[in-house]
Amino acid sequence: MITTLAGGRVLAEKHGSIPPRVVALHGWGRDGTDFETVLSGLDAVSIHLPGFGPAPAPDTAWSTEQYAELVAEAIAPHAPVTIVGHSFGGRVAVRLAARHPELVRGMVITGAPLVRLTAAAPPPLSFRVAKWANARGILSDQRMEALRRQRGSADYRAAQGVMRDVLVTAVSENYDDDLAAISCPVRMVWGENDTAAPTDAGRVASERIPGARFRVVDGAAHLMTGDLELAVREELLTLLDEQDRPA
Repeated sequence: MITTLAGGRVLAEKHGSIPPRVVALHGWGRDGTDFETVLSGLDAVSIHLPGFGPAPAPDTAWSTEQYAELVAEAIAPHAPVTIVGHSFGGRVAVRLAARHPELVRGMVITGAPLVRLTAAAPPPLSFRVAKWANARGILSDQRMEALRRQRGSADYRAAQGVMRDVLVTAVSENYDDDLAAISCPVRMVWGENDTAAPTDAGRVASERIPGARFRVVDGAAHLMTGDLELAVREELLTLLDEQDRPA
């Protein structure tokens, strides 16, 4: 069932009752329907981030900080809440927890690209020359687009309009300061065979968050299905149980 938050600016799938205790943020190319199993039986919402599912795209190329500010507006009346973030949603969750600690009681993150272990390779000279030629009208926009699609990831090729710019912005961001600033309990659950957000990088990210716990799910990959989905739910329920215990 779809509900609205932030005065109608945010669309979300509702689980259980409002106010929500848990707020879920989905990955790139996904939407708020991804969390049926994880949130089953809980009072929760899974937000359709702008540009995904039924949520309109932003007018400009938002950074994850702008996504986090919108989520902060949406959850403020119900805070503090526990956040579940997958992939791109994990990036947004980290920004949110670092910038608005009063809103976040705890987090479960899975498959979020937060740390780059090796520097990105520069584009080849031929591509840089093509960009130079395109900027000067020597190479057509159509040919330049074809070259970009040849080099781009599957997500890049699938993205259209402003969402391609959002993706480029997110991929180039640095999260080091935000990871160190997180003060809530954090559980990180990674698929052993995740190639979109490699497990080694996930472990390094966990070491930069004070007190974070890191768990690897054997045989799982990036998408939140099967054993990975069940492990995320288990970590979430454990975290909620810990929150309910007397101090």
